[in-house]
Amino acid sequence: MWSLGPVGFLSPWLLAGLVLLPVLWLILRAVPPAPLRRRFPGVALLLGLDDRESQSDRTPWWLLLLRILAVAAAIIGFAGPVLNPSERAAPGSGPLLILADATWADARDWPARAARIEALLGEARRAGRPAALVALTDPPPETRFDPAEAVLASLPGVAPRPWQPDPAALADWAETLEGRFETVWLSDGLARGSRDTLLTVLETHGPVRVIQTPRRIAALRPPQLDGTAIALEAVRTPSGGAESVTVAAHGLDPAGIERRLAAATLDFAPGNAVARADLSLPPELRNRVTRFEIDGARSAAAVALTDDALRRREIGLVESRESRESTELMSPLHYLRVALEPQADLVSGDLPALIPANPDVIVLADAGSLPPAEAEALQAWVEDGGLLLRFAGPRLAASDAGRDGDDPLMPVRLRAGGRSVGGSMSWGEPKTIAPFAADSPFHGLAVPDDVTVRAQVVAQPGPDLAARVIAQLSDGTPLVTRKPLGDGQVVLMHVTANAEWSSLPLSGLFVSMLERLAISARADADAGADLAGTTWQPVEVMDAEGRLTGTDTRAAVAGEDLAKGDLGSELPPGLYEGEAGRYALNVTRADTTLAPARWPARIAVEGLDRPAERPLGGLLLALAVALMAIDAVASLLVGGRLRGLRAASVVLALLLAPVPPAEAQEGTAPATPPVNTPPSGSAAAEPPMDPQAEDFAQAATGSVVLGHILSGDPAVDDIARAGLEGLGRTLWQRTSVEPAAPMAVDPETDELAFFPLLYWPITATTPIPSGAAYDKLNAYLRGGGMIVFDTRDAGIAGLGTTTPEGRRLQAIARPLDVPPLSPVPEDHVLTRTFYLLQDFPGRHQGRDVWVEAAPDEEPTPGMPFRNLNDNVTPVVIGGNDWASAWAMDEIGMPLYPVGRGMAGERQREMAYRFGVNLVMHVLTGNYKSDQVHVPALLERLGQ
Repeated sequence: MWSLGPVGFLSPWLLAGLVLLPVLWLILRAVPPAPLRRRFPGVALLLGLDDRESQSDRTPWWLLLLRILAVAAAIIGFAGPVLNPSERAAPGSGPLLILADATWADARDWPARAARIEALLGEARRAGRPAALVALTDPPPETRFDPAEAVLASLPGVAPRPWQPDPAALADWAETLEGRFETVWLSDGLARGSRDTLLTVLETHGPVRVIQTPRRIAALRPPQLDGTAIALEAVRTPSGGAESVTVAAHGLDPAGIERRLAAATLDFAPGNAVARADLSLPPELRNRVTRFEIDGARSAAAVALTDDALRRREIGLVESRESRESTELMSPLHYLRVALEPQADLVSGDLPALIPANPDVIVLADAGSLPPAEAEALQAWVEDGGLLLRFAGPRLAASDAGRDGDDPLMPVRLRAGGRSVGGSMSWGEPKTIAPFAADSPFHGLAVPDDVTVRAQVVAQPGPDLAARVIAQLSDGTPLVTRKPLGDGQVVLMHVTANAEWSSLPLSGLFVSMLERLAISARADADAGADLAGTTWQPVEVMDAEGRLTGTDTRAAVAGEDLAKGDLGSELPPGLYEGEAGRYALNVTRADTTLAPARWPARIAVEGLDRPAERPLGGLLLALAVALMAIDAVASLLVGGRLRGLRAASVVLALLLAPVPPAEAQEGTAPATPPVNTPPSGSAAAEPPMDPQAEDFAQAATGSVVLGHILSGDPAVDDIARAGLEGLGRTLWQRTSVEPAAPMAVDPETDELAFFPLLYWPITATTPIPSGAAYDKLNAYLRGGGMIVFDTRDAGIAGLGTTTPEGRRLQAIARPLDVPPLSPVPEDHVLTRTFYLLQDFPGRHQGRDVWVEAAPDEEPTPGMPFRNLNDNVTPVVIGGNDWASAWAMDEIGMPLYPVGRGMAGERQREMAYRFGVNLVMHVLTGNYKSDQVHVPALLERLGQ
């Protein structure tokens, strides 16, 4: 390709014809030749006569110019001019390696990056170059160059990840590169140390060019408690002029619905990369916050999850008359206040006043037997999820608490009196604390050598004692015991809360032990020591766009790995649950900074956004034809063959040439003429149908047609159409159903009664139908139609509000006349309509599919199924992204990957089977359900 400014030419050699234009000018100028002038007297007799056919003695210059322009336009048009051409590699230039950082910073504009990757692979395919596509956040074991069309088919499976590339993994991957190839690197625009090393390796294999667009990238550091306020910090790049961002706090209201609870504005000063603001919230509202999010920034780094570290626990300290009268240093509550005030909100009072306040923890320091009314109320509070933390002392040792039988408010039975070691009246030395066992909540805490115990209350031996001991002394006697009580637990420290019996309250270990018991482990980078030795189970993981997805299949992670925070496929950001509470692992840390990527001057850097290519050949050829038509008219005028009204009519005929009408939407009309049958229930006296509506009705009723409701997202609608086409192809091959091409349906304007099944993909921005559309949808559901709602979120939405798609589905379905729903029971007719199924996967796995709830009926003796599902369920709700699993191209090849290897193909096959069962169920109704009645019918007939 040869370029001239913003215009390129696919066949530039044709432009050599422009050199002949001066020669053409001379030839046209010499034809026709000028006549010789001779004076003849007889010509005087011809004066006054009108010669109807005249011929010019020389072609006018403007007509010559018109012809030259027509020829020039034709030559340039055939040369293939293209406005804003892309640089295409020459054929045979070698393999092409496309690298994408694919981090959270790419999530906001990933569709544009995927389009650019698709364009690069398209250029490689036209040039016959092999290609490879590698996401640096998930590098493959080795790089293999395949045909560009094969790599293009795998593009939908590449997505950004909520973590940065691992330098060690990149180094291992770079060692596997071999041979010469060209590299195109799609950078996310952020600086990181691994870039220079990888760039050096890539340049040894061939030229490297970078695609990077300057843009603002913002991230939110994890929130931290600063006293009673929440400290919020945001970072940005580049650090330009003054700017403000809004950070919103999201959480659950008392009804359990996620809402925007509060917001704060963070102002960046000119040239500053960090902005800070303090957000003060009441404790009740602060404890409901689940995440903070920068408005308008769609990335995982713009979301900061919260855990128990942000939620200051409310701890109630029970005061007795003796504790109020004693000196401060001798008071059992003094050491507790010093240890707990930095991390918790403390409330003091007697039990009747504390229990109605419902704190998270109630501490009883050296309390003996409680009055029956107070003991009963305290037991109910613990069973409801509270934590009762008790400390021993002289009063507890002298009381009958825990002596006779199993006291619900004591974790173990106690011996009468106490035990004194290391005193003047006792034998032996003070005891030290033994290392904490692996199953202890204190596991991982270092035990100082100078912490000793001089006295303790002793537990009565029993079969449950060993299981309830979570800390013990060096001689094996219990130091801390615990037992569950309902949803709560009771914990007893066998020493006093002051320094009377031990030096434990004087040590930092005392603070850490209280933190493990009453307050969740801290979520900052300094929590490594507290997390050591613990195990945490991921409950929700975050994707690159900052969306949370529930999970119960991931393996637990060690607390040491969680403290390091090295994000990756094995440790994604999200919420982790352990014995001490919840831990939020965010993309950013308290010291996270952002800096733009800088490339050496030798590396060519181009922007992501480029003007779209626009072929100009057709426009120039049309211009050439138009100029030739004008030339024809002008030649007739110059020759005297057109005059007056005739000339005007010719010009008007050229200007008003008929334009061919626009074709109907491709794929909406069947290949064969449809049967012209009126819709069911239509009246003969109805007014004539609108032609467009009539065409729609004929296309939808010519045969069985599956419809998909428009979601508002063209990409999602294309997937839905391709999915129904693939399902239709499967029905053609396996059943007697022969559906026509699927049709897009708009409930606002289209009739729904023509379609036996409507597939409705739900996105976070799917428009809410109008009142008239809801009337049509409800009439369709009542008339026996089926709508398959697919949130495409891996089934985590269900009927709740876990994901944006789930919340949008709830808003859309609220005005619909939907019957009570329940998960598909094992004996539902959908499980055996055509295939026998146990789950209903799509592109995602999961059996959490909701249908109309069946009546509660007892199974018939001897029958494998209950007498259920006499009607077709009007709705099917799930989130397994069935359309992507069904989707096929024109030759019947799958469009999108499902799983990996043979397991993925098996999952795709089960998705096809579920789709077949859906269509057969909506077409045959209770046919398969009636099969269970056959034995009863034969018995009644006496056969």
